[in-house]
Amino acid sequence: MYPHDGFRELDRRVCLRLLAGAPVGRIVHTRHALPAVLPVDFCLDADGAVVLRTSAESELVRAIDGAVVAFEADEVDATAHSGWSVVVTGRASAVTDRTEHGRLSRSGPRSWAAAPDGVFIRIETELVTGRELVGGRTGHGADLPS
Repeated sequence: MYPHDGFRELDRRVCLRLLAGAPVGRIVHTRHALPAVLPVDFCLDADGAVVLRTSAESELVRAIDGAVVAFEADEVDATAHSGWSVVVTGRASAVTDRTEHGRLSRSGPRSWAAAPDGVFIRIETELVTGRELVGGRTGHGADLPS
């Protein structure tokens, strides 16, 4: 897309592989008609959906259940001036099926904050995009200050 800016677009398969290895991502949703971003721990389900866990009482559940959201994860190497970013856009929904909830309780993400009344949220990977910075600060950007 931008052949001279040092970025390379990533295909869906590579994006999902990178997401699977990321420990933390950010969910982007609407809060009081404004954009809101929250860091969350997550995992990828077998079908490629992003799954996160939060408290049933959290404002996040009410804000995103049934809404279209974005989810982003990345990795940056500040020394090498390289990294990648993946964005998933899709509908979020609270997992209400007891069998599915039980399966995710065993194999899904472990919340970093204790949440005995945990709710799992699935974000369908309807649109997946990613970019990788290749080459870092070479070429036209080499003389920029650090």
